[in-house]
Amino acid sequence: MKYYLIVGEASGDLHASRLMASLKEYDPDARFRFFGGDLMQQVGGVRVKHYKDLAYMGFIPVLLHLPTIFKNLEKCKKDIVDWHPDVVILVDYPGFNLKIAKFVHKHTGIPVYYYISPKIWAWKEWRIRAIKRDVNEMFSILPFEVPFYEKKHNYKIHYVGNPTAEEVCGFRQRYAETKEEFCHRHSLDEKPIIAILSGSRKQEIKDNLPKMLEAAGHFEDYQMVVAGAPSISDAYYEPFLKDTGARIVRNATYELLSHATAALVTSGTATLETALFDVRRWSAMRRPSRASSALPSSILSRSILSLWSTLLPSRR
Repeated sequence: MKYYLIVGEASGDLHASRLMASLKEYDPDARFRFFGGDLMQQVGGVRVKHYKDLAYMGFIPVLLHLPTIFKNLEKCKKDIVDWHPDVVILVDYPGFNLKIAKFVHKHTGIPVYYYISPKIWAWKEWRIRAIKRDVNEMFSILPFEVPFYEKKHNYKIHYVGNPTAEEVCGFRQRYAETKEEFCHRHSLDEKPIIAILSGSRKQEIKDNLPKMLEAAGHFEDYQMVVAGAPSISDAYYEPFLKDTGARIVRNATYELLSHATAALVTSGTATLETALFDVRRWSAMRRPSRASSALPSSILSRSILSLWSTLLPSRR
């Protein structure tokens, strides 16, 4: 079968790459074409566009890049029609993907599957109308979304388990590096670590990282370590990190969380990952998000947020 996948950020790239690998086990003749990232490319197939060229957020950045956004939408629509896959698989990223779903539903006979539901339970619940109209099957990774869709909106979905939980569990079982070894490998000192996960998009980092560094910088007995986003260069981080004493690590977010005393986190997936590592965390966003702050609590059915100042002394 021919599969066309669309993701718009780093977490989607990770989850879609795992999905592609699983599909290949069931369908040895699987062919992939996608808007995605490096992890999907490693699985195989043709990458039409990298997600880093799609990731705009915030009113002003979106407004400034409208011509590029429209161009990417048209490129994606045309490519789907020309390649004519057996199925289109959308991964989160609703601002872009729901427009693609509408087009595919209206102009082709290709089924649309949605893997990782838009968080319409947190905001823009009116999107349910488009989902019910344009999406053939919805595959959820959050258990509380099942009653939300099925009982509140009479739309049957499939709960398929949470890949983040599986990924973190597998990593923790394999990982044996000590904190001293981790710090030596990344040229860090021996102070307790405040991990800073400022997002995977440039606008997220620009909006949140300066304030996160300012807040964490008050704790002089700790070292600030930023988890670099896969698609963002060190050069982009440099102006924010200058004169702060913060360091950046690459391709080691799970390792960083394994040894962190506390964390400042922005995005929804990262808050869940941090909770699964038992790291005391503080969600920090200039644009407060119910989804990002409530996601781990919703899944675990308990609050995991506490006052920042009360957390640091207890885990060193």
